[in-house]
Amino acid sequence: MSPLFVGAAGIAALFVLILAQVPIGFAMIIVGVAGYALQAGWGPALTILASEPAGLLSSVDLATVPLFLLMGTFASAAGFSGDIYRAAAAFLGHRRGGLAYATIGGCAAFGAVCGSSTATAATFAKAALPEMLRRGYSDGFSAGTIAGGGTLKSLIPPSIVMILYCIAARTFIFDLFVAAIVPALLAIALNLAAIWLVVRLEPGIAPQTSRAARRERVAALKGAAPVLVLMAAVFGGLYSGVFTVNEAASVAAVLALAFALARGRLDRRSLWRGLRESAAATAMIYLIIIGASVFTYFMTLARVPEALIGAIGGLGAPPVVIVLFLLVAYLVLGAVFDEIAAMLITLPFVLPIILDLGYDAVWWGIVNVVVIELGMIIPPIGIIVFVLHGLAPDIALRTIYRGVLPFIVADLVLLGLLTLFPDIALALPRALKG
Repeated sequence: MSPLFVGAAGIAALFVLILAQVPIGFAMIIVGVAGYALQAGWGPALTILASEPAGLLSSVDLATVPLFLLMGTFASAAGFSGDIYRAAAAFLGHRRGGLAYATIGGCAAFGAVCGSSTATAATFAKAALPEMLRRGYSDGFSAGTIAGGGTLKSLIPPSIVMILYCIAARTFIFDLFVAAIVPALLAIALNLAAIWLVVRLEPGIAPQTSRAARRERVAALKGAAPVLVLMAAVFGGLYSGVFTVNEAASVAAVLALAFALARGRLDRRSLWRGLRESAAATAMIYLIIIGASVFTYFMTLARVPEALIGAIGGLGAPPVVIVLFLLVAYLVLGAVFDEIAAMLITLPFVLPIILDLGYDAVWWGIVNVVVIELGMIIPPIGIIVFVLHGLAPDIALRTIYRGVLPFIVADLVLLGLLTLFPDIALALPRALKG
């Protein structure tokens, strides 16, 4: 059988198992072990089943995942999301669209101390949505802003999705974190520009409100001080070289815990609930990445990446056309799958194609994160939109999709810029190395 047929059969079997409600990690393990065994025998296949989990469970890089998840848990318990939003709203709320600006800024800041895009969106649906609606902002614009802000999370270091990409692609985590700085700032700027344009075209969706008193602004800034300290400690220590990524994750988790305890927001019950949720998320992520590793062995043994590279090379299409085709496929996957699963399922055969086309693995990591996060708000599925609709059932799905459209356009512009000008992501890492 040809490698392409074997690869297609493996993907089809994987989708059948997923549709049968088999967890994605287990589905990848089943297909990977069975496919490997059919080609090399059950002995080598079972050896991989034993060696891969052992190697990944002892990975120092992968240990950062539970630490950053704990940081997000403790930050949520400490009430950081509300503090960030109140501070931003106090300084920007009086401007037209000011609360929307504050929501984007708050999502970006909270995204740096939270482990999930959907969690960020859900948190700000509780913190920002009632306030925006109370001040006369339209339903669609309010919900759309929160959905757009939620997608910023995975592009802002420290990002769990980036860490998992680096482990799967065997790329340095710090390189990807550095490469993400300029694209993340550009993403924030494009989202803010989308708000600016929308509120000028339709002023009625975001009425102006009174300016907060100086005393209120000072109080809001003091309330957000712990978040600023946490961000300064993590980012300052990480990018100055004082901390490694693992040490930064440890410091962040400890500081978030200390702030939560100091504020009296963390009792025994909430601590246990937070630890349990973090452990469950960690177990899910470990299972998916173990499954992806086993699945990669199967694809590599079947020589699927080489066959795909040969087939694509025979098309004679320019590299940018091939990349655009892959991005469209990822938008579809991002609308259906969890972003981590979509990335890890496809990476074994997509990354070799990208490298063969002459692109950089670090650049593809940034593009991968952007396009998969974008898939989380694009119709017809858009998991973040469904999360917001579940939290605010009075706002119709079509209304939320209409409100999120300007942010989809902003993200598409970002994706286009990154595709056409890879140096947006690569210039800073090269400068630091040079």
